[in-house]
Amino acid sequence: MTASLTSFAGFSADDMAIRRNRAMVRWWLYLICLLVLAMVVVGGATRLTESGLSITEWKPIHGVIPPLNHAEWQEEFEKYQQIPEYKLINKGMSLEEFKFIFWWEWSHRLLGRLIGVVFFVPMVVFWARGQIEPWLKPRLVFGLFLGGLQGAIGWWMVASGLVDRTDVSQYRLAIHLTIACFIFAYLFMIARRLKPREGAAADEQAALSGTGRAVLTLVFLQIFLGGLVAGLNAGLTFNTWPLMDGQIVPHGLFAMTPAWLNFFENVMTVQFQHRMTAYVLIAAVIYLVIKTRRVSTSNRVRRPAYHLAGFVLLQVVFGILTLLYQVPLDIALTHQAFAVIVLAGAVDYLASLRGSYPVQA
Repeated sequence: MTASLTSFAGFSADDMAIRRNRAMVRWWLYLICLLVLAMVVVGGATRLTESGLSITEWKPIHGVIPPLNHAEWQEEFEKYQQIPEYKLINKGMSLEEFKFIFWWEWSHRLLGRLIGVVFFVPMVVFWARGQIEPWLKPRLVFGLFLGGLQGAIGWWMVASGLVDRTDVSQYRLAIHLTIACFIFAYLFMIARRLKPREGAAADEQAALSGTGRAVLTLVFLQIFLGGLVAGLNAGLTFNTWPLMDGQIVPHGLFAMTPAWLNFFENVMTVQFQHRMTAYVLIAAVIYLVIKTRRVSTSNRVRRPAYHLAGFVLLQVVFGILTLLYQVPLDIALTHQAFAVIVLAGAVDYLASLRGSYPVQA
């Protein structure tokens, strides 16, 4: 039998089962996205409290159980005492102080495991009950693969700080953060396009999709650069705005040789490029809003552009406050969380152009 394709919004009453299935899958994916957002925030807290190296082994299953008595706590503490971070920075730390950083890292890992369970178990149930459309199955399996890969990248990141360093590699931290945000964007796009809504007209899509993708690319770049800032603790330096070291373009941006190293390891350059990319992103989003208003008169296309602009402006405010107040935990975590919200806005704009996924009639 030949299957025809029709837009989801055009379904008749006989197709309500598909509507219900899509709604269930969509809200399940929203839950996963919310947990990923929480994971990013807890990961940021783990970084800001210098807790990320407190657990020196990767035990995906056994690691769920924390120390349950004094002897087990002492065993974990002794493992931590063997790494450079303890020997060079935290030597003399008490067991109670160790417990504080341990619980942050343990919570971060537990939340990662929880996301895996909340993803895998409902997917199996939906699959077994025939509630997942055939085209969606490989997409969800790929999402599950990304989650497993992210866990491995997380350990790869932690391992970089256990032997020759007192903290994790900023390269690996930035990759870890960016992959987490990619997972969020990937699942959020699927969820938004499972929602029944009309897309933009073909000519509107052709005119606006390129700009939308460019903005999304800038958001990912800024998130990666933010990971470098976090990895180098660059936010604790040059705590003035709009000037940096008393200048718009400070001296010393290329103090390291070879020159390319400055973009990843020079604290001044890493913070400067994060600032400059923020300005470029603001300009790009303003352009997106103006272009959207010129091309489309539909509120279903314009509204996501307005939302994205609002998110970006709020994110800039949180970024400036984080810098001026020298990275207080509450403002810094709000700044990190809003990076994901800005990402959601950029994804939703593209989803609004394309509308819901076509379905088999």
